[in-house]
Amino acid sequence: MPGSKRTSKRGKAAPRGGRKTVRIRKSAPARRVSEPAIELGDLNERLGYFARRLQVWIFQDFIRRLSSIDISPAQFSVLVVIAANPGLSQAELAGTLAIERARLVRLLHRLEQRGFTQRLPSAADGRRHALQLTRNGQTVLARAQALAAQHEAGLRQKLGAERYRLLLENMRPI
Repeated sequence: MPGSKRTSKRGKAAPRGGRKTVRIRKSAPARRVSEPAIELGDLNERLGYFARRLQVWIFQDFIRRLSSIDISPAQFSVLVVIAANPGLSQAELAGTLAIERARLVRLLHRLEQRGFTQRLPSAADGRRHALQLTRNGQTVLARAQALAAQHEAGLRQKLGAERYRLLLENMRPI
């Protein structure tokens, strides 16, 4: 464009028709350790805020650990409860895990497609399905439980054994 100037790497005017200009972007300055933390205000007194933060922190680690076998936390929960209660109905499973029925149906469909679960006609009531793990589902669950045990050991270590025990003890009844 007439009258426009280009600048070189060093910020000096480059002649027209000269070399192509390359701009170097400076990186953002590193945050100093001494900077004050962001104030949380009323959130410091909100159990829900800290429960959610803890849940996010726990799930991130759990998801990372289970990623090697491509199992989500929800799928893990479903497999564990089915294994502990062979023949459980979909409605009982949904109620136990507080999963919306439509979401549970999709989740069970994916697990069935992967060969981990099967829905059989219930001997007690022909209108419902009896859920059970396949042999492949049992194998995958055993691997997932080993990974979950590593996850729990990490939580115990990070929180401390006593705090871990107290949290588990106090949250279990909820």
